[in-house]
Amino acid sequence: MENILTVFWIVPVASVVALGMALYFYLQMKKADEGTPRMREIAQHVRHGAMAYLRQQYKVVTIVFIVLAAIFAVMAYVLHMQNPWVPFAFLTGGLFSGLAGFFGMKTATYASARTANAARQSLDGGLRVAFRSGAVMGLTVVGLGLLDIALWYLILNAAGVNSLVTITTTMLTFGMGASTQALFARVGGGLYTKAADVGADIVGKVEADIPEDDPRNPATIADNVGDNVGDVAGMGADLYESYCGSILSTAALGATAFVGCGAMQVKSVIAPMIIAAVGIFLSLFGIFLVRTKEGATMKQLLRSLGVGTNVSAVLIAGATFAILYLLDITNWVGISFSVVTGLLAGVIIGQATEYFTSHSYKPTQKISEASKTGAATVIIKGVGTGMISTMVPVVTISVAIMLSYLCANGFKLEMTAQNLSMGLYGVGIAAVGMLSTLGITLATDAYGPIADNAGGNAEMSELGEEVRKRTDALDALGNTTAATGKGFAIGSAALTALALLASYIEEIKEAMARVGQTMTDVAGNVIEATKATIPDFMNHFQVNLMNPKVLVGVFIGAMAAFLFSGITMGAVGRAAEDMVKEVRRQFREIKGILEGKATPDYSRCVEISTRSAQREMIFPSLLAIIIPIVVGVVLGVAGVLGLLVGGLAAGFTLAIFMSNAGGAWDNAKKMVEEGNFGGKGSESHKATIVGDTVGDPFKDTSGPSLNILIKLMSMVSIVMAGLTIAF
Repeated sequence: MENILTVFWIVPVASVVALGMALYFYLQMKKADEGTPRMREIAQHVRHGAMAYLRQQYKVVTIVFIVLAAIFAVMAYVLHMQNPWVPFAFLTGGLFSGLAGFFGMKTATYASARTANAARQSLDGGLRVAFRSGAVMGLTVVGLGLLDIALWYLILNAAGVNSLVTITTTMLTFGMGASTQALFARVGGGLYTKAADVGADIVGKVEADIPEDDPRNPATIADNVGDNVGDVAGMGADLYESYCGSILSTAALGATAFVGCGAMQVKSVIAPMIIAAVGIFLSLFGIFLVRTKEGATMKQLLRSLGVGTNVSAVLIAGATFAILYLLDITNWVGISFSVVTGLLAGVIIGQATEYFTSHSYKPTQKISEASKTGAATVIIKGVGTGMISTMVPVVTISVAIMLSYLCANGFKLEMTAQNLSMGLYGVGIAAVGMLSTLGITLATDAYGPIADNAGGNAEMSELGEEVRKRTDALDALGNTTAATGKGFAIGSAALTALALLASYIEEIKEAMARVGQTMTDVAGNVIEATKATIPDFMNHFQVNLMNPKVLVGVFIGAMAAFLFSGITMGAVGRAAEDMVKEVRRQFREIKGILEGKATPDYSRCVEISTRSAQREMIFPSLLAIIIPIVVGVVLGVAGVLGLLVGGLAAGFTLAIFMSNAGGAWDNAKKMVEEGNFGGKGSESHKATIVGDTVGDPFKDTSGPSLNILIKLMSMVSIVMAGLTIAF
């Protein structure tokens, strides 16, 4: 046992290395020249706006966290419905998630001008600055995530909590803190950035016929701020939560699958943590492989990033076999193949997303071509492309679930308790495999908004045409990597949410044990709740498709995904209306803006985006918390399981559709701006701008928020298991 605990120390060591390398990349970026005085001034505006927004968001989130922690404290210490560690775990999850977003965004706001300045010298220089700055986000997320997990594992062991099932289910509750913070960050950031982006596009590019990121547009600074608060801080908090959720749910499943097996149970719990720790070192290796040459095409740029991510993925696949062999896990070969299944699923989803969203391929090219007949055909083609694009990810995840399940339990189809437990452990560890190289995968995603801001800085600073050409290439690459990253995040959410379903069952059993309730097994005998198997659980609570509570839960879960998307889309629309009115007012009342003789009031547009995001983010975020609580109280355990299944199926498919449709519309516009179908200023260009404007809230607000919704509903259900049992 001591040898096992010695091996565990690689987890906190890897987290410290990740944070140390993040600091190194940050300091290297800070040493780079920020450029001309004008470039520095613009970067300063964006930096101030981003930090001002984040301060406001964290004030609102802090109030929500204090209220929820107080409720959990009452449930734990007064009503005895929860483990007493839950309020503290919840708070640390939210704190670390917020820190991950904060550090990533701080880096991004310093990196954009430096990326633009490096692009004055070479394309490779710009790529390196942007990508390694994005790596700060990736390494911060995995570093803080593993550090949080390691600390809680050590604290609970030191506190004398003897049951690994109790330890792992308690650790799961800090995932709710991470999920809650992530949803506020995603929804608030998405609302902020899209209010500014849509307002800037409608009035600036369509009505006033001025270029994107033109300094004459009052909403330009707010738009650049939004890229950081939405696509950096929001994405960081989002994937922090997925990363931790996959590791923690797998650890909980391992504790259950090997109950009473002594050292084997400990090994199964720490295995996902060690795989993630080794993934950090291999992600670092991949980060140093990313480079390109001058004049590289889009496919060559994508290949440059692909070298780093794919090499890391291949290496972690090989390392997994060695890790599980050395740990001597039962069926280590099969479980290793489950990890490989998750990795392959992530690669396939990423490649499929790239195919449907990059203008190097036919689907997006066809949307660009549709612009010759107007905006309506661009919208129709984009919606159709987004719907078709759901097929590959859904089939991939479905195959991954079946393969990872069967590999882990030795291809046994009989639904015995042991087969189910081992199979579900395989599904959980497949999610860990998909996210094991998140350090570099998230770097490619965070790179996108940095490159976008660099292009904006170059345009507003009136740098040369050659520089703008380089930043445009980096920006177009960023659009594709951002879309790929969103697809990857949504895919990992599906596997993680499925593992959380099984973890919910374990938490219900723990909650029943706390209040002294018993279960009946399949044979009808009364047994202790903690000794019940999954078949016993399903039988006791009548979890089957003939139970109307399950079916009603499925419908409510599916409805929740559409309701949430509709509310967030409507919120973007309202915020964008305010922005459009303000930009029109400034063009009308401030004489000389369009001639470049007067300076727009940028701060007013930043204020509108900030206020709108703060106001509109609260209701949809609280909805995700309230729905599973109400369903648990009214429909019980069977209804909650139906809710989580319905939310997962509808939310996953809808998120893929919205994310890919939005990405395709964005890159269809980029393709026209490169001189195709009439180029900038043409009727085709205006048609694709309309498509991009519709797609913006699809891909940056509603779509990516859905993957947090499905996980947050699972996390809330787990934390509120005691309340569900009480009713």
